[in-house]
Amino acid sequence: MIKYVLWDIDGTLLNFSLAEAKAIRACFEEFGFGDLTDDRLDEYKKINMKYWKALERGEISRQEVLEGRFREFFEKYSYDTRRVAAFNIRYQENLGKTYVFNKNAYEAVRYLSKNYIQFAATNGSAVAQNGKLEGAGLDKIFKESFISELIGYEKPSYEFFSYVFDRVGSTKKDEYIIIGDSITSDIAGGLRVGIKTVWFNPEKIDKPDDITVDYEINNLIEVKNIL
Repeated sequence: MIKYVLWDIDGTLLNFSLAEAKAIRACFEEFGFGDLTDDRLDEYKKINMKYWKALERGEISRQEVLEGRFREFFEKYSYDTRRVAAFNIRYQENLGKTYVFNKNAYEAVRYLSKNYIQFAATNGSAVAQNGKLEGAGLDKIFKESFISELIGYEKPSYEFFSYVFDRVGSTKKDEYIIIGDSITSDIAGGLRVGIKTVWFNPEKIDKPDDITVDYEINNLIEVKNIL
């Protein structure tokens, strides 16, 4: 019987794409880099995704992600790479101030709060994620927030989920379910440790043949049909 719900934050409950664009454009203005065009923003997003996927595979460190993505982006377009570290810090702060719920996200969380204990389970930075969770009011609903930067391990690693189990106080895998949009992070992590998975797939992309999910949804309100 499910008792504990683990929620991914970026891309699942919150619209990360909108927050990302707003935060990085604010940084460009603050640092005097001029306007960030849509084409360059799209290129940054590709670079950023590449770094996070490498982190999930354990190929690089978190710090190499946070600064390396901007260093590569800055080098590509001849921005001052000496300002990468300061830019990244400010970007995290701006991200923490920007939160937009995905459709029916808040309603789903409120609905589940009647019968389940809910937690955030995120690979985001502590500054950004704590800011979002507090600003969006999710910190008042979730019992605890598990942030990879503070834990020292990322989803989908076994160590991340082992930490969660220890903190929750239960190692009974049938008591957990994870809801997330990332096949390689949320779903792969859930499968690795043997808990139920819900894949939030609003874009209706094709599922990899080598991945099995327990439930697939396109709208978060569908969690009512599962839990």
